[in-house]
Amino acid sequence: MKFKATPRAKPARTRRTSAFTLAEVLAALVFMAIVIPVAVQGLRIASLAGQVGERKTAAARLATRVINEILVTGQWKESAPGGTLLDGPYEYRWHATSETWNENALRLVSVQVQFDIQGQPYDVTLSTLADTSQP
Repeated sequence: MKFKATPRAKPARTRRTSAFTLAEVLAALVFMAIVIPVAVQGLRIASLAGQVGERKTAAARLATRVINEILVTGQWKESAPGGTLLDGPYEYRWHATSETWNENALRLVSVQVQFDIQGQPYDVTLSTLADTSQP
């Protein structure tokens, strides 16, 4: 009596190369556990840097506007003015100072604009010379 030939099982070597081992899966998970938080932190830092740059540009623009206004109105001759400005949804605090300069006819007028981003304080200072001999 003759028996039918039965197919043989694949050798172990062929089966092993067609799937990942537990060690390979664990190594990939460890790699992802390290790389993903670092990448997310990098994106957060880049976002913060972009936000700081935009807000400093706005603060410099506001400082220019304030220093021109206090020079034209003569407020710099009085006590140190200060206040709060809104630029869109953001709030900026400013104060002006007037100091003596090397030349008697000149004063150094400075405006400092302060703002907070994610709880961290930042500021921009703009200075110019004002002629005290002009009325």
